[in-house]
Amino acid sequence: MLLWVKAMSGNNTNYLVAVLPDRIQAEAAYLALQQANLSIEQLDILGRGYKTADEFGLINPNDEATKQMDQLANWVVPFGFAAGYLFNLLTGIEIISWLGEVGNHILGGLFGAAAGAFGAFTTGALSGWTVGSGDAIAYRNRLNAGKYLIIAKGTEVFVEEATQLLRQYGPENLQGYVEPARA
Repeated sequence: MLLWVKAMSGNNTNYLVAVLPDRIQAEAAYLALQQANLSIEQLDILGRGYKTADEFGLINPNDEATKQMDQLANWVVPFGFAAGYLFNLLTGIEIISWLGEVGNHILGGLFGAAAGAFGAFTTGALSGWTVGSGDAIAYRNRLNAGKYLIIAKGTEVFVEEATQLLRQYGPENLQGYVEPARA
């Protein structure tokens, strides 16, 4: 599969990620990029014997999931406590008789907070792993399968030149990304 997203011009940083099936092809492609006088400071190889996904700074899906869980729990747990407390107050359900009326309301609130925490965990984890990590999971899976990534970072012209050279090596995937300029 060969995909290319045209990088937008301006003050954006452009990335090109090429997935190559083995080390020999990755090294040959990297050497061709060097021989074309492309700056090696703007090129990286990820894979066994080279940089890891973490060393390069590829998003870790588990970190994104944890961040999503924390953000969601900050408002869902207190809301769950309030909802559980009010539910018990309105229904008058006696959960444990020796706790008394107020104790049962508080216990209802704790059950509501626990339900909110569980919801934050499941929803935050799923959205962090699927939405928050973008293509990082696919690239990490390819690295785990023994494949190699060549990443070119630079101007639109630099990335287009790297694209033309890398296409000659028949990458499994060739994807362009644009990181918006920071204000």
